[in-house]
Amino acid sequence: MSEYELHSLILAADYRVDDVETMWSQLKQRKSHLAEISAHHVVLYTSIWEPGRVLITIGIRQPNSVREVLRSAAISELFDISGVDYFPAIFAGEVVEKIDLDERGPDNAIASVIVGVVATVQDVSTLMVKVHDAADRFRSAGVRKVWVYRAFDDGQEVLILQEIESEAQARAWIRHPDAAAADWMHSAGMGVYPSVFVGKYTHLMAVDEGAR
Repeated sequence: MSEYELHSLILAADYRVDDVETMWSQLKQRKSHLAEISAHHVVLYTSIWEPGRVLITIGIRQPNSVREVLRSAAISELFDISGVDYFPAIFAGEVVEKIDLDERGPDNAIASVIVGVVATVQDVSTLMVKVHDAADRFRSAGVRKVWVYRAFDDGQEVLILQEIESEAQARAWIRHPDAAAADWMHSAGMGVYPSVFVGKYTHLMAVDEGAR
């Protein structure tokens, strides 16, 4: 998650694929197409509970048009090579804040478990105040990092990625989240986006601008 800078665009999609490794191999062969939409990193997470379910995030240097990016061949190919019958919902937004709760240093940059949620909140600023105020409780529950992204087309829609220490702590967090996280955790899966994603970091690809 640390590859994304503030104010960069992020695209995220949660869907199922026929074969994760084949899809990733084919995606790496299309770096030039990703470079054409100014992508700088692609990260793939795979579900630890649901075989074939993946969460993919694409960091993009701020483009002139989000619609243009979403209509690009690179995005179409992403799903074509995955074997999906229809395009899943794509979250497009901007980084609001990265909160690092891990006091053990950079050697623990990759979390054991990633919990991802797209949810609607009343106010993003209020949300961030609540998270900061609950930092000690989050840390005690095993939450290492919290990334918050706000959708471009809906100021109340957010993507929240959380790095959590272990699968057991992730299960406990999902069943009984802290009061500061309850609203976004409980609203997951109510709209066009899937339910809570629980997975692990699997692949990272850097995209050089020179790949065009």
